[in-house]
Amino acid sequence: MLTTTMGVTGHGAADDPDEVLCTRLRDLALVELDALVGGVADEVALIHAFADDVADALREARSRIATLRGALGGADPLAVLDATIRQRASDAGVAGADRVRARLSAQADAARALARLADLAAGLVAKLFEADRRR
Repeated sequence: MLTTTMGVTGHGAADDPDEVLCTRLRDLALVELDALVGGVADEVALIHAFADDVADALREARSRIATLRGALGGADPLAVLDATIRQRASDAGVAGADRVRARLSAQADAARALARLADLAAGLVAKLFEADRRR
């Protein structure tokens, strides 16, 4: 029997600490300035508020990206390759393998989160520049 599970887990945003920020970045990227200010009496104030909101979201993304970059740093988990065969084969080597696996997994998770935030931020920067030109 083959089972496939799709969709979000029951935990929702608790599983992904960046989901709220990602949603905010996506939502702001969907805004078209012409549609936003169409028929509004005080266009400049609305554009100003939008630009401030975009800049704030990008600052938050920048901070989170910096944190994720820090998670990618540190010692090389694959430095274990420099150890001798005897060291890797020892009982301590087994525990070391678990640590290396956990570290590589954590780095992969951080890299995926960083890539997602960077991609969303990249799509939003043009909106900030457009709003700033229209202020």
